Amino acid sequence: MSPSVAEPVVPRLRWSGWTDRGRVRPHNEDSFLGLRFNAQETQRLGKIGEASLGHTDFAFAVSDGMGGAKAGEYASNIAVEKITTLLPRSFAQRAAGLSIGPDDVLAELFSQVHRALAYLGGSYEECDGMETTLSLCWFTPGWMYFGHVGDSRIYYLAQRDQTIKQISQDDTYVGWLYRTGKLNEREARTHPRRNVLQKALGGSNQFIDPQLGAVGIEPGDRFLICSDGLTEGLYDHHILDLIRQNSGRAESNPARELVLEAVRNDGRDNTTALVIEVA
Repeated sequence: MSPSVAEPVVPRLRWSGWTDRGRVRPHNEDSFLGLRFNAQETQRLGKIGEASLGHTDFAFAVSDGMGGAKAGEYASNIAVEKITTLLPRSFAQRAAGLSIGPDDVLAELFSQVHRALAYLGGSYEECDGMETTLSLCWFTPGWMYFGHVGDSRIYYLAQRDQTIKQISQDDTYVGWLYRTGKLNEREARTHPRRNVLQKALGGSNQFIDPQLGAVGIEPGDRFLICSDGLTEGLYDHHILDLIRQNSGRAESNPARELVLEAVRNDGRDNTTALVIEVA
């Protein structure tokens, strides 16, 4: 009788999302998305949940729109809606044996969002100047692939060393000053030009060059995607403490706790968070 072979452990994802208009802005121009997909089906996810990463991929994204009237709200919605069609299509193409890498897929996705927003902005007066940030995490077994444009952020909270690291780069001059050590976190957070974007999707930007990357994932790793409203109200070490205190349980919603605390501390901008844990 041959010895039994242990079945490989299939990782699971646990996620939570929350958004708040804040205490000043009349509209919420942030959008967020959770998506589960394979070659056959696509399922939009609720604000909180848990599922296996075995036979489906997952995508999570935050988009922070800008523009007059409700153009910013419209721009962020367009960005997340594009994800629901383009990523499942890429899954089907890979399943059919086409050699399409994640970087190719994400670069094309960002390009299509940019072209759609630029076209609408140039065609309709009410959409003139519409722009949006987009930060996206795509989970497959063993890996998280990401794409990013703007000043929304992606954080990586590694299980192995219990640290928090911003893996996206703010597309602002102040962000560059911070990355190169010319400003500390407190100085960057209070700089008068910290919210002036050098790069966004749509608007008058002729070309966009998204930041693309990948992180190998292990059980216990956590990721945060958030709009700049969250980081206006919370320092990085506060984010780390709140996620530690409010994650690890199926019914917990660490994203909600992050957003509520950021709005209490600041609240001048729309505030959105998505927390994803590899279980």
